[in-house]
Amino acid sequence: MTDMLRAPAEVKFAEELDWLESIDDSPKPFSWRLSPKMIRLFILGSERADGLDREISQKWFGDRSFVERSIVTLASDRGLLLIGDPGTGKSWLAELLAAAISRNSTLVVQGTAGTTEDHIKYSWNVSMVIAKGQSRASMIPSPIMTAMEKGVIGRFEELTRSTSDVQDALISILSEKYVSIPELDDDNIVFAQPGFSIIATANSRDRGVNDLSSALKRRFNFVRIPVVTNKKSEAEIVRFRTTELLRRHQIELDVPPNLLDILLQSFADLRAASASATSDDEKLESALSTAEQIGVLEDAILHSTFFGDRQLRAETLAGSLVGSLARRSPEDLAILNKYWHGVVEPRSKEDGGEWPAFLEGGRAAIATLS
Repeated sequence: MTDMLRAPAEVKFAEELDWLESIDDSPKPFSWRLSPKMIRLFILGSERADGLDREISQKWFGDRSFVERSIVTLASDRGLLLIGDPGTGKSWLAELLAAAISRNSTLVVQGTAGTTEDHIKYSWNVSMVIAKGQSRASMIPSPIMTAMEKGVIGRFEELTRSTSDVQDALISILSEKYVSIPELDDDNIVFAQPGFSIIATANSRDRGVNDLSSALKRRFNFVRIPVVTNKKSEAEIVRFRTTELLRRHQIELDVPPNLLDILLQSFADLRAASASATSDDEKLESALSTAEQIGVLEDAILHSTFFGDRQLRAETLAGSLVGSLARRSPEDLAILNKYWHGVVEPRSKEDGGEWPAFLEGGRAAIATLS
């Protein structure tokens, strides 16, 4: 296998999936590669009580009920819509589900303002149409149509970013389970094979951009993924992703636990401040999600590796945090400056440790950007 910048879940965890499939003797819906219990185990990881001969790593950190409801939905005839704030792991959960069910998570449509009905159904190879006319051979199926033909999971990322008429093209697919091709006289219907379903994601902050119609809502089961606020769970997610980063870049660098605690505490403080703000100007533009924490830590690690002494320091972490979260000037800088003076400065005097260095690093970063 050639190197990939980012391998899909079915490639990355192929050994685990092969092993789980080899021991799986539970009933499987449709053409699923794993049973529902094994899919849950693959995503949430094994426990000693499972009695397995090997450990299965935990890949998604969240409530078990969200995973179980998602699996049950995909075993029915309804689509699955994962909805939540940015950075809550919706896309990652969708990828893991598709990998475990179909061993293919790459049949994805990305919703944007420029997404058209062709991206959901099919388009044409213009040169072949000119040479030989319209036929099934000259048709270019969308990822969703390919999933229908193969009886596997198709994914639609950021569904509410696409326009209403594009969204509504999914209604017939989810209800009738076929796509008509009126340009053809023969072989002009593509029927979905058993096992086909759609996992869509939607950003709850996009509410009002392109709201789903009532007809489309009825064809999806909604699973709301909340922001992770439990510090222990959040720390596990950040460590998991950071370990992946270090392995990918072949970096040997330790993340001191006290610096990880400072990062988690800083985000918790900023979230609390955002929740109590009375106007948007008093809130950071950032969603302050777990994914953004990982981005801050990744930035600090790479900066320490390439331009530092290969040790993660509080000053570097503070600079990365300010640089990542100060998206609006002067609004975000003013909010961060207030936080540094009102919270970080007193805490550095009371708690000591790495807080004083974190204080100075943040001050310097804010001064540079001001």
